[in-house]
This record gives sequence, structure tokens and C-alpha cells, in this order.
Amino acid sequence: MMTTSSAHDGSHSLLRVWLCFTLLLCFRSCAASPRDLRFSAEDIAAVEAVLPSLRQAKTTFFEVDRPLRPPRGSSGPCSTLLLSHVFASTFNKPPVIAAYSPPSCLDDAGGGALIVSLAVLEWRADCHGAQYDRIFGVWLGGAELLRGSTAEPRPEGVTWTVNKDVTKYASLLAAGNSTLAVYLGNLIDDTYDGVYNTNLTLHLYFRRATRSPPPSSAPADRVVPVSRSLPLNDGLWFVVDNTTEVESTRLTVPPNAHRAVLEVYVSSHDFDEFWYMNMPDQNGPFREVTIHLDGKVVGAVWPFPVIYTGGINPLIWRPITSIGSFNMPTYDVELTPFLGKLLDGKEHELGFAVTNAQKSWYVDANLHLWLDPKSSATSGGLVAYNAPKLTGSIVSKSSDSIDGEYDATASRNISATGWVSSARRAATSQPHSPRGSPSCTRTW
Repeated sequence: MMTTSSAHDGSHSLLRVWLCFTLLLCFRSCAASPRDLRFSAEDIAAVEAVLPSLRQAKTTFFEVDRPLRPPRGSSGPCSTLLLSHVFASTFNKPPVIAAYSPPSCLDDAGGGALIVSLAVLEWRADCHGAQYDRIFGVWLGGAELLRGSTAEPRPEGVTWTVNKDVTKYASLLAAGNSTLAVYLGNLIDDTYDGVYNTNLTLHLYFRRATRSPPPSSAPADRVVPVSRSLPLNDGLWFVVDNTTEVESTRLTVPPNAHRAVLEVYVSSHDFDEFWYMNMPDQNGPFREVTIHLDGKVVGAVWPFPVIYTGGINPLIWRPITSIGSFNMPTYDVELTPFLGKLLDGKEHELGFAVTNAQKSWYVDANLHLWLDPKSSATSGGLVAYNAPKLTGSIVSKSSDSIDGEYDATASRNISATGWVSSARRAATSQPHSPRGSPSCTRTW
């Protein structure tokens, strides 16, 4: 009994010490400015030293998400390893590239994008040693397929798997002569020695050749990348470092397009990693990504605050990571009202800005286009368009020089009505507000 009691009391004492140490870390988190809400390998090692049970075998991280299941009656999977690579000293170096061609099983199943009932991109990686979490991205033909954060490494090793439904990119997956690019900017030094061993695999499921997806759910016939072009020493995303910067590229739209949806990828880093906690002197806690077409604002995204696996306190995200950390959300903006402008066969400028931005935001997009197979050209026009400037304010209240509070509000409404006429459909658009938000006004 004495031995048991002694061991029990010892474990409680150890737990109390660990809790006190953790509370100290949390206090440091709350007191620090947002860009300092990260802990070094030494900080984490100190916590693990207090509670040895935390030091164990390799940890498997995961993000809670819905399982991916193919539609009933599908065949497969057909699995193809796209890339196997070790990311060591890769920061500010070119992405790893590989030639891509459609798997032979796609041709065997009947070929073409419409035969694919489910496409899953699997990212599987592990890391041994000390390291920070890193951002990675995957592009095919310049179009981004996946963006995520790595698991926060530890000396005993970490492993994690991301499975993303990429069926919406079926037209890209079915096209040949393309380039796969993967960027994971990692740094190696005497303290942070962890490297990322990564495998990227594509799993395809096929529907019966006699069945086709309903037109309303069919993937786009063309996916046009809105990103930077290779070669470069970074990911293909645009980097926005301040509120006045607009990053853009030029593109053309096929003349028989009858619908256009812009899918936006966005992630915050450096001084703006914790933008939603920023003080008024850090441009406040509101950010939006605005979409610019030939210089005019045609849409806006209010991004979801994703906390990476090393954010605030890495122990919080072990082994269950935060929402969107491994598979970052994307945001769809309907551009169909503006097709009448885009169908002229000329190049048009599509770009992005970030309201109140500090360094740094990574932004790019994919323009999903649905084409009319029965027509060589469609027509359209813009009936009405209204995009007033963003309204908002930051009001600070303080009773003394120590304590205080502030409220930040923002409101945005962008409306566009247009028409598109094609052999497939004649339709009009509806007004829309910023995507990624249930309402147009927020208060902090």
C-alpha cells in the first residue's frame, strides 16, 4: 500500500508541476503579441521533461474530417504514386517537379474526366528530429490542388496523412503533358534538424461507363490556374505583404464558357499569422481578400482563422490538429455575371489584394470553367454591378493606461447581375456577399 500510495502521490505532484508549467506557457501566450505566439523546440522539450510520459514513440497526427467514400457502384481504387521526396534544406529553392500523365487505368476505364466518380489526393509524410511546422502546396499544371501545414515535429518522430477530394480537378487529372510541382520550404541547422519524408499518391474511382454525373454536379471542363509560373524559388502562390499591394496575372477564357467560378486559396503567415488577434496598431483583427478583374473589385473572401500545428502552443494540437490545418479551406466566388466581359477572346487581368495586410499572405486561385459542347461561342452581358467600398471601424475604450478593450466592425456587399446564353442554358446570376462568412458584419 505504501508503495502504491507513494507512486500515486508522485504522479499527482508531477501532474501539478506540468499543469503549472503549462499555465505559465499559456500566460506567456496571452501576454505576447500575436506574432510571438509560438514556442521553440527548447520550450516544448522543457514541458516534456516535466512529464516524461509525453516522450514516447512516433506520434500520429490527424485532422478530424469526413471520410471520403466513392459513390455506390464505383470501381477502384486505382492508385498511382505521383512523387516521393525528402524535403531537407528547401526554403527559397525551386519546388520539386515531376512530369504528370494520366494513369493508364483511367484510359482502361473509358478515359475522360466524366468517368471519374471520386479522385483522392493522399499526402503521407513523417519527420524525425526537431523542426518547426512548415507550409506546403501541391500544383498540377499551375493549378493548386492542396495546401496544408505539416505536423509539428518532435525528436521521437511524427507522421500524418491528408486525404483530399480532388474530383473537381478531374479535367486536369485526365489531361496529359502536365507538370506536378510540390513546395515545402524547410530549413536545417544545428537545432532544427528534422527532414520531411513525403509520398504523394493519387487514388481514382470510376463510375460505370453508361452513367454520367448530373450536369449540376459535373466538375468543370477547364481549370485555369491563377498563380505564378515556374521557374521560381518558392511556391506558385502570390505573396502579399501590405494592404496596398495587388498581385495579378493575365488569362483568357474559352469562347464557349457558360459558367465561371473562382476557387481561392489563402493562408496567413509571419506578422499576420494570428491576424484575428491583432491590436489596432497592427492594422486590427479584420482581413479580407479582394478579387480584382481588370482593376475592379468583383468579389471578396473573409478567410477562416486556421491555427497551424505550431501555433500558440504545439501541445494543444497533438495529436488532433485544428480545423483546416492539414487541408486548408478554399473559397468559391461566382464570376459568371462577368462572363460577357471575359468572352471577348482578349487577355484579362485577375488579381488579389488583402485588406489591412501585414507580411505575409499567400494567395492564388483556380478559375473553374464549364464549357458548352454544342456551341463554339456563348454570349453574355453584365446587367447590374455594385461594389461600394468596405465600411468598418475600430473603437478603443480604456479606463486607464493598463486595461482596455476595442471593437472592430466591417461590412461589405458586392452585387452583380448578368446573363449568359448558350445551347446548354440561359441563366442569370444573383448578388453575393463575401465568401467564408455567414454575414457581412463582424464584431470583435
